[in-house]
Amino acid sequence: MPVFLRTLLFTILVPGSATVGIPYLILTLHPVTMWFDLGPLRYGGVIPILAGAITYLWCAWDFTFTGKGTPAIWDPPKMFVANGLYRAVRNPMYLGIVLILAGEALVFRSWTLLAYAVVAWTGFHLFVIYYEEPTLKKKFGTSYESYLRTVPRWMPKAPNPLAKRAANS
Repeated sequence: MPVFLRTLLFTILVPGSATVGIPYLILTLHPVTMWFDLGPLRYGGVIPILAGAITYLWCAWDFTFTGKGTPAIWDPPKMFVANGLYRAVRNPMYLGIVLILAGEALVFRSWTLLAYAVVAWTGFHLFVIYYEEPTLKKKFGTSYESYLRTVPRWMPKAPNPLAKRAANS
């Protein structure tokens, strides 16, 4: 099966379940008393949902076409991906999913969905520290270790236009 179709299948099954299936179950099973009221501001949650979806899709594209692999741990990119959003932050795909979940918590006014977003981020953080980073260090060696020193794990680094100008001088 071509890598693009494997990425599409993974995206539907894993992030799709995490951002659509599980939230749907949470919303249908939790009591109404677990809601909070933001009034019309709740619709501001659409912004992180869209930003998260764009972030995930951009990263999946880079994994597929630059890295020649998928986001799945059993079918990872063959080449180290450090372009696109990966220049600003090491884990944009996970951040995208958490943004989607946080946006859904706002739109649906759900404390339970907000707690789920926090649990998901905690799980991602532990996975990154104890599995992903050690595995990538072994696979890509010094190039990945250099990447770890220059790109932050979770908080995107804003581009520094002065540094760019100095480098071009």
